[in-house]
Amino acid sequence: MSENQPLPSAPTGPLLDRLGKRPGVRQAAKVVLDAAVAALAWALATSLVRHSLPTAYGTATWVGFAMALNLAFRYTRQHFRLLDLMEARSFLAGTLTMAVLLMAASAVGDRTGAPLESRDLLLVAGLLTCPLWLTLRLAFVAAGHRRSRTAGRLALDPRGDEVPSRTLIVGAGRAGAALCQELRTNTALHCQVVGFVDDALEKQGLRIQGVRVLGHSRLLPLLIQEARASQVILAMPSAPGTRIKELSDLLHSQGIRVKTVPGLSDLIGDQPWKPELRDIAIEDLLRREPVSLDLGSIRQEIEGAVVLITGAGGSIGSELARQVAPFHPSRIVLLGRGENSLWETERELRALFPSLNLALELCDIRNTRRLQRAFEAWRPRIVFHAAAHKHVPFLERHPEEGIENNIFGTLNVLRAALAHGTRTFVNISTDKAVNPTNVLGVTKRVAEYLVLQAAAEAPEGCRFVSVRFGNVLGSRGSVIPLFRDQIRKGGPITVTHPEMTRYFMTIPEASQLVLQAGILGRTGKVFVLDMGAPVRIVDMAMDMARLSGLAPGVDIDIKFTGVRPGEKLFEELFTDSEQHESGVHTKVFEALQHPKDPVLLDLNLHLLQEAIDLPEGARQRQMLRCFQRLVPSYQPSTLGLGRYLEEPAEADGGTAQEVPLLN
Repeated sequence: MSENQPLPSAPTGPLLDRLGKRPGVRQAAKVVLDAAVAALAWALATSLVRHSLPTAYGTATWVGFAMALNLAFRYTRQHFRLLDLMEARSFLAGTLTMAVLLMAASAVGDRTGAPLESRDLLLVAGLLTCPLWLTLRLAFVAAGHRRSRTAGRLALDPRGDEVPSRTLIVGAGRAGAALCQELRTNTALHCQVVGFVDDALEKQGLRIQGVRVLGHSRLLPLLIQEARASQVILAMPSAPGTRIKELSDLLHSQGIRVKTVPGLSDLIGDQPWKPELRDIAIEDLLRREPVSLDLGSIRQEIEGAVVLITGAGGSIGSELARQVAPFHPSRIVLLGRGENSLWETERELRALFPSLNLALELCDIRNTRRLQRAFEAWRPRIVFHAAAHKHVPFLERHPEEGIENNIFGTLNVLRAALAHGTRTFVNISTDKAVNPTNVLGVTKRVAEYLVLQAAAEAPEGCRFVSVRFGNVLGSRGSVIPLFRDQIRKGGPITVTHPEMTRYFMTIPEASQLVLQAGILGRTGKVFVLDMGAPVRIVDMAMDMARLSGLAPGVDIDIKFTGVRPGEKLFEELFTDSEQHESGVHTKVFEALQHPKDPVLLDLNLHLLQEAIDLPEGARQRQMLRCFQRLVPSYQPSTLGLGRYLEEPAEADGGTAQEVPLLN
């Protein structure tokens, strides 16, 4: 080695770091620390009671006794920096246990004459030891918080000259308290909580997590000014969307950044609520009260059952899988024809529920042979039928696709379910089936009739039902992703008509109510979900623009493009004679319906089958005649399939032979 070459230094630092990360070393360090604290408690007790220093023998004896109790309560197995309330409470139990044992030992010593320390000294030492152990852990907690704040500041701004956002939290309940703790611990969020705002009178002036409740939400503009806040977070996960919209509009008018936390309806199964910070979305403005389900009855039906979901790669099908999984089915079979969407659903479910048994069936419900094989392989006890074509203008141009998928595809799934012992069949329908004006609505109404017919043919004890609801927020093809994309590109936002209204609900809420109605409802019924009040599409577009910080008509234009083929200005949930209380759930109604005459249903199904192969014009006219015979309330859109009503009709060719519908 050259004389000028420096000698290698001993790797003391890295060695200590490696040793400190070993579980055995950390455990030994905790034992030593707790033993030292026990010795300190004995010294303090001796000083207080005897006004003298303790003897080595007395200290060693006390430390041995205290550490035996320490190990019995597994105090050294706690993570010192992540102490929670339940673990803190255990020190109260330890103190009481220690006091009882010491008093019992003192009493035995008095009777037997055994040489023990005085009762006063033992009691004081016992009352000091556990609180000092708790104090040690709290010191580690405080040190950990201080270190994380320092590390966060350095990671965010190494020079330390960036000022955190002064933040008000609206909502001083459990969600607000959890959020406050998260913001103070996670300094990467760069928020300084300067106060709470809450409407509860009993909370005014209180301190939560060391932060004062400043006043009522009516005083928000004044409180923002006094606290010099630049950001407000709405920590009200159970608040309805109307309240969120009211506060959001008020805060945006003040030029304040607004964020929120997830709503309770966003949770899946038994997942705990977490204070995850995000921007306000249109879903928050349409949020409703969380759905309360009969979880025990649903679990009893699903637990241990094979559940098959058609259209499992779609918005509703995938959400149904997420909602079913926490009830511990023996297996969920994801059936669909879109390989990419199925893969995405499978990947997400395996991440959320690692122990869940999953099976994938790449299958088109129009393929009867492939469908029968899938049902024969898994013999599902419960089937959720969510597969359908749903794009209104497309189906007006290609009605045969709606017939083959929504009618005959449903018929194929029903036949497979009846043939393989399915006990519960839930068909996902739509509000467009009420007084339909488009191919989507009328084909889904016919599908409802098919389910009613299957319910009549199914063995006793089976349950075959349909569940009808309107638009779901964020689903594929809905206006929400379209508006977001248009806003991101700078506009214009396109709306078909200024008076166009639709019913909306979130995908989780719809899926939860489908579970309740489908699993617990009586067979042969059509259930309708409570969709709340209809929403004007133009109002939704303007809300989304404002949430993005844009003023409608100033920063971004709204353009009216005209009603599309098959659309109507408003949707209905019931016909005039349908609505009835279901008894299944306060947010679930029953649409009173009578099964179609099987002969009429069979005849028109065969005519529809024949119509698919007819030439242009004759094909559409025969479809229209069949639809109107099956659904007399069908009024086809003159912009869509209804335009063929104005053309000269040709004589129908051929007759359809009547055969059993489902057998």
